[in-house]
Amino acid sequence: MYIPKYFQMKDEQEMFLFMEQHSFATIVSHSSNGLVASHLPLKLNRENRVLYGHFAKANSQWKELDGQQVLVVFHGPQSYISSSWYETKDAVPTWNYTAVHINGTLQLLQDEALIDECLRDLIKKYEAPDSTYKYEEVDGKYIASLKKGIVAFKIDIEKMEGKAKLSQNHSGERQQLVIEQLKNNDDAESLAIAKLMKKNKD
Repeated sequence: MYIPKYFQMKDEQEMFLFMEQHSFATIVSHSSNGLVASHLPLKLNRENRVLYGHFAKANSQWKELDGQQVLVVFHGPQSYISSSWYETKDAVPTWNYTAVHINGTLQLLQDEALIDECLRDLIKKYEAPDSTYKYEEVDGKYIASLKKGIVAFKIDIEKMEGKAKLSQNHSGERQQLVIEQLKNNDDAESLAIAKLMKKNKD
């Protein structure tokens, strides 16, 4: 990923937090048929620097992946930035966005206890705290039948890079103009970028 120095995320913990907050990621890999990609929720283990997830068994991407290096892309908020928001007409539009890229080796999981733990962790992450759904309360035979349709994996994180393009290459005054315009939009992406820009600016 091309990252000018003023857009670079340098703090590892900041990137870990980003991955946890935007955990529906894209896994890109090489196959005998060319490049392939899948979109999957992933669970991060910060201490061990590992990502966990699972493919549908019918998804052929996993068949050539054991022991292979993959690229994982975590997508954050993004928004178009109009040059009409600036104090001058001598400017061009751009796009503000945030992303984290991971390079790592993917390994398929065979340990049933670890697979169960990964599934429980994913459900716990996404279910509301007051949800009545409990993985442990689902019939074991039903879970076992469903597990036959998935292929669990882990990705050992070997390289991590993050980019937060938030108009840092513009003056504080221009950044504030952009923030105000974004706040006038009613879409969640623009509002999220405005919030990030304000936090970064302050």
